[in-house]
Amino acid sequence: MNSTAYFATGCFWGAERRFWNMDGVFETSVGYMGGTRPHPSYEQVCTGVTGHAEMVKVVFDPAKVSYQRLLEEFWTMHDPTSLNQQGGDIGTQYRSAIFTTNNEQMQIAQASKIAYQTALTAEALAEICTEILTADGVEYYEAEEYHQKYLQKNPNGYDCHSSTGVPYPLS
Repeated sequence: MNSTAYFATGCFWGAERRFWNMDGVFETSVGYMGGTRPHPSYEQVCTGVTGHAEMVKVVFDPAKVSYQRLLEEFWTMHDPTSLNQQGGDIGTQYRSAIFTTNNEQMQIAQASKIAYQTALTAEALAEICTEILTADGVEYYEAEEYHQKYLQKNPNGYDCHSSTGVPYPLS
C-alpha cells in the first residue's frame, strides 16, 4: 500500500526532481499547502498574501523506500535553517515545511529534525526553522500544469536549491 508525504524546500522544481529520481517513489506533483486561500494560483502564492508554501507531494511505497529515507533527502537538499528563503528565492512560499499524514510520520519527522540539528550544531550552523505540521484538514492544491515535472520538460531549468552541505548523520 502506498503512502503520501508532503515537503516544502523552497522552490518546488528541483525538490520534485530529487524525489522522482528515488527508487520506491511512484508519483510526484508540485502544489501549494498551508495557506488560507482556496485554489490559489502561482501568481497569488508569489505575493505572499495566501500564506501557502510551494510543496512537493510524494507518493511512495514504504516497502521500497522508507519515510525516514525521504526525510534524509529532504533535510540535505535545502537549507532548513533559512527562514522563508532558499538562495535568491525570498518569501513565505519558500519556507521549509513538512506536512505529515499520520502520527508515525510526525514522530519520525520530529526525530529526524533532532538528528539533523545535532549534525548542523556540530558544524556551528544555525537552528532549523522547518515547520513540522499535520496535514489533517490542510488542503493540497496542485500547481498549474506548466510547473509539473518542470525540470523534465526543461532539463536545463532553474534548480534553485541551497544546501548546508552537511550530510544526514548515519544511524
